Amino acid sequence: MSDPLLSIRDLAVSFPTEEGVAQAVEGVSLELGAGEVLALVGESGCGKSVSALSVLGLEPGSAQVSGSACYGSAELIGASAEDLARIRGAEIAMVFQDPLSALNPVVRVGDQIAEQIAAHGDAGRSEARERAVELLRRVGIPQPEDRARAYPHELSGGMRQRVMIAMAISCSPRVLIADEPTTALDVTVQAQILDLIRELRDETGAGVLLVTHDLGVVAELADRVAVMYAGRIVEQGTVDEIFEDPQHPYTWGLLGAIPRLDRPRPARLPAVAGAPPALASKPTGCHFRPRCPHAFEQCVEVPPLAHRGGGADQVDRCWLAADAKRELREVDGQFGLAGAAEAR
Repeated sequence: MSDPLLSIRDLAVSFPTEEGVAQAVEGVSLELGAGEVLALVGESGCGKSVSALSVLGLEPGSAQVSGSACYGSAELIGASAEDLARIRGAEIAMVFQDPLSALNPVVRVGDQIAEQIAAHGDAGRSEARERAVELLRRVGIPQPEDRARAYPHELSGGMRQRVMIAMAISCSPRVLIADEPTTALDVTVQAQILDLIRELRDETGAGVLLVTHDLGVVAELADRVAVMYAGRIVEQGTVDEIFEDPQHPYTWGLLGAIPRLDRPRPARLPAVAGAPPALASKPTGCHFRPRCPHAFEQCVEVPPLAHRGGGADQVDRCWLAADAKRELREVDGQFGLAGAAEAR
């Protein structure tokens, strides 16, 4: 990729706890280009949201952050509060996971959008409010003049999410970080939100970092995918490469757990056996080793993220040979993890 909008290199985030240092993110490297949707996927607690928040300096105060996150020539990790304030909202915007807690409950939603417009431009109060109403209309909120005078609790979950998107695009950012933008929404509203993000990407050419655990959303919207487990990127490639030729056992388990409408209904959905490791006491070597039925002696060493099969742009962290992967990932005629169906 030439001249990425956002380039993350060896990002690491840790937190002190009573049990020891919890390493939430370990050496994450990503690049996001203009007009591209990059999906960061994995189970809850794998470090997706922490990675996104750390890029904008929004991690909790106790966090220790290292590595690099460059927006153009600007280094974001360790940047001053003043420099980050100029970039947040104006150049890099974020749609937070829970709009009800992200929005100020005692300020009308139109005023919250207008406040951001005024903070990053020279618009007066009246002009900023007019633009806020127009943004609400643009994201598909009916009767935007009335909705602009509403408080967050007076809106439905789908409308609050649209308000968050309106606020995020109010200053035409070049990078949009969407953290679980469809969580807790019904499928109809989910489809509308995804269509809206796609339209905004096409209109503005912004790069979108999509944080999610929903592989259906990934298949619908993403161009590239980075699969994350226990703080590490374990596989990365184009959306076609990941869904058609997955290389890491964890990815097989995620794909195998998706309900299939073209197959008989199983007695129970398969699940990846076990649970993610505690962040303060991760296993040595491959973090997925205790849950992987295909682990062997070499897995006690940390596998580097490298091309070991699959597509030209596909890299993974698994010591298994490419031929062995193609054989082992087939479970009952589809991608899956051997023994996952018996997990309790």
